[in-house]
Amino acid sequence: MRPIAFLILGTVFGWTLSRSGAADYNYVQKMFLFEDIQLWGIIATAVILTAPGVWWLKRRGRAALGDSIVVQPKVLHPGNVVGGLIFGAGWSITGMCPGPIFVNIGEGKLYALAALAGALTGAAIYGSTLRRPLTRLLRLPA
Repeated sequence: MRPIAFLILGTVFGWTLSRSGAADYNYVQKMFLFEDIQLWGIIATAVILTAPGVWWLKRRGRAALGDSIVVQPKVLHPGNVVGGLIFGAGWSITGMCPGPIFVNIGEGKLYALAALAGALTGAAIYGSTLRRPLTRLLRLPA
C-alpha cells in the first residue's frame, strides 16, 4: 500500500510543480530577478498550507500513515548560511532545485540531466572530500 501511496503523492506533487510553473526555467529566473511574483506566491501558499499540517504532525507524534515521528529542532550554525548560499546559487543558475530536476526530466527536458549530474557530483564531493574540513571550519554538528 505505502509504495503506491508514495507514487501517487509524488506524481501529484510533480504534476503540481509542472502546472504551476515552479519547474519552468523562465519562471524561476523571473522570480530571482524580481520580475514576476508568481513563484513567490506559490512558495508562500505552500508554507501557509503546510505549516499547520507540520504543527499537527509534531503535536500528534505520528505520521499520516501512523508511524511514530519525532521532529528535532535544527541547530543553527554558519554551515546553514554557506549551504543556503550554495543551494540558492545552484537553483538560480539551473532554474531547478531537487524536486523540479525530476519534473523537468519527466517533461523530457534533457538539460535537467546536467543539473542532476551536478547535484549528485556536488553531494559526492562534499561527502567524500569536504565534510571533515568544513565540519571543523564551520562548526557543523557531528
